[in-house]
Order: sequence, then structure tokens, then C-alpha cells
Amino acid sequence: MKNIKLRIGLLGRIAIAIALGIGAAFIFPHWLVRSFATFGSIFSSFLGFTIPLLIVGFVAPAIADIGRRAGAMLLTTVLIAYAMTLGSGMLAYFSASEIFPQLITPGSFNEETQAAAQSAQPFFTLSIAPLMSVMTALVLAFVLGFACAVRPEETATLKRCIDEFRAVINLLIMKIIIPLLPIYIFNIFLDMTVTGAVAPVLVTFFKIIAVIFALHILLLVAQYCIASLFSGYNPLRSLKTMLPAYATALGTQSSAATIPVTLEQTIKMGVSKDVAGFVIPLCATIHMSGSTLKIVCCAAALMIAKGMPLDATTFIGFVAMLGITLVAAPGVPGGCIMASLGILSSMLGFSEADNALMIALYIAMDSFGTACNITGDGAIAQIIDRLFGRSKVAALAAE
Repeated sequence: MKNIKLRIGLLGRIAIAIALGIGAAFIFPHWLVRSFATFGSIFSSFLGFTIPLLIVGFVAPAIADIGRRAGAMLLTTVLIAYAMTLGSGMLAYFSASEIFPQLITPGSFNEETQAAAQSAQPFFTLSIAPLMSVMTALVLAFVLGFACAVRPEETATLKRCIDEFRAVINLLIMKIIIPLLPIYIFNIFLDMTVTGAVAPVLVTFFKIIAVIFALHILLLVAQYCIASLFSGYNPLRSLKTMLPAYATALGTQSSAATIPVTLEQTIKMGVSKDVAGFVIPLCATIHMSGSTLKIVCCAAALMIAKGMPLDATTFIGFVAMLGITLVAAPGVPGGCIMASLGILSSMLGFSEADNALMIALYIAMDSFGTACNITGDGAIAQIIDRLFGRSKVAALAAE
């Protein structure tokens, strides 16, 4: 009889880790709680070290790849995708500003609560300083990516290096960070339960998830209504056509893995094959409106719960930077939130505990953000199909 291996996805492992962390708090002796706190401290320090590396590894190759496909249609697609990402971020901010104060008690887990949550001190700490700041990493990524894009012949070796570095970063995420994340989340909820801070966090989680799901639906309807102004297609009928792609993304949690289905359904909507074949693979790496909406909503909710003010100017800058940082985030569950940790800390002032909560909350809805991303790709394809037409696409393909 063959052995049957039960595979549990990242979301399932995170859910189990949260449940076990809460339950273990009632039976673990203090020394064991401190042991997990030691692991949490080391892992958090390692995570801080890797954040600038993640930014360079993701953003530099993405800019280099996009730049090598120069052309009016490419530029238009990138601008539309970025505009939709910015729009989703601002929708999330203004909706959160109006809705979340009615659902979340301001200061329900403030600095005093978080200080209590850190009462289980590790046996020792290990300081791993990052090689550079987050902003330095972003600038370096732009410089390297731009150089490869405008001077492809002269920077062929550099392009191979940054592609290989991206492979190293993906390996780091898949083999080290992702496998250890459940233990890290377990430690966070173990510590919060021991100190009595877990109840307001869980209540906040459920409220945020319901609001974000509703905002995702609203966002998709808005995107297809905008696309219909160009294409003339019925937005609701277009959304119905894209449902198989949405459902596939819910299961795979990966935009890249969903490309074949997204491509097929986009063509069924009436978009030409040439446009769909160009836009869908490209937008799988640059269009992150669903992920941006989730991150902004989660960040705003956490700030409200901590009693922090939601400054519009700060969030506009945060959303603008987030739209760039998430470009070509790795095709693994939770890749976008890992890439955004740096600017969450540098621009919004999030602590290590805040980032851990963001990871847990984001991954709980990871598949919904991915599904929103790829479904919105079809709306962008409709606009591009109308703006450029079949003849222009054929001409570009022949170049």
C-alpha cells in the first residue's frame, strides 16, 4: 500500500501555528516560552537582514526585463497597471479611514499592550545588521535594473548576475523563510496569549478580513467599469467570463501559475490573442492592485488599533512606493508581504511585532489578493486592445 502524503499549504500551516500558539500558552512552562522567544528574536533579526536583499533581488531584474521590451504598448501597459495599483491603495486608505474606526477600538492593542506581549525575554539575542537601508536597496535596484535595460549589450554579465541573485533570493524564501514562518507566527501568538493580548488581535483579524473581501469585489467592478469605457464590453459579463481565472488563483495563490487560464479567459472576453499574449504575462508581475489593497488595509487597521494617526500624506507616499516594491514579487505564497516589510518599517514605523502580525493577517487572505490581481489583468488587456488594435500589435510583434 502506497504511503499517502498530506500536504498542507502555507495558509493552513499559519492557521495551525496560530491555534497551537494560543493553546500552548496554557500548558507551556515559562522556560519553554522563553526558548521560542529566543528563536523569534533570532529569526526576526535574520528577517531584517534579508529585507534589503529581497528588494534588490526582486526589483532590479524586473526593471531590467521590462526595459528590454521597450515600446509604446509596453509603456502604456505599465502606466495603466501602476495607476490601478495606486488607485486600489488609495481606495483601501480612504475606506479604512472611514470604516475601521467604527469596527476597531482605537488603541485596543497599543504600545503598552505590545510591551506586555514582549515580556517573555529570550535567553540570548543575535544582532544581524542589514548590509544597507531599505531606501539604499531601492535606489541600488533602480540603478542596476536601469543600466541593464538601456545598455543590454554592455551589461549582459551584470544581467546574468542579478538574475542569479534573484534565484538565490527565491531559494532563500522557499527553503528558509517560508518553512520557518509558521514557527515564528507560533511564537508571536504564544507570547501574546501568555500576556493576554491575543483577544483584541483576533477580533481585529476577523473584522479586517470581511471588509477587505468586500473591497476586492468593489475594486474589480470598478476596474471593469473603467475598461468598458474603452472596450464597450459589459463589465459584469466580462467579470463572469474571468471567474475561472479567479477560482484558479484562489487555489494556486500564484499569478504566474494562473497565466494559462487568465490568458484563455481574456481571449474569450473578446481581447485579441496578440494583446492578451503580451499583456497577461506582463501584468502577472507588475499589476498588484489586490495585494496593495490588502497591505494598505491591514496596515491602516493595525495603526488604528495601536492608536496611531492615519496621515494621508504618509499613506500616499507609502502606496506609491509599495506599487514599485511589489513589482515582480516572487511567485510564492506571501511573497508580496515579504517584499513590503522594509517600507512598512521605514515609512510607517512598524516594529518587528507589527510586521509579524502583518505577515499572519496577509497570508490569511493571500489567495484573495492574488485572485484580484489576475482578474484585474483582464481589464487592462481590454483597454490596451482598444488603444492599440490588432494591426498595431501585429506590427510591434513583427519588429
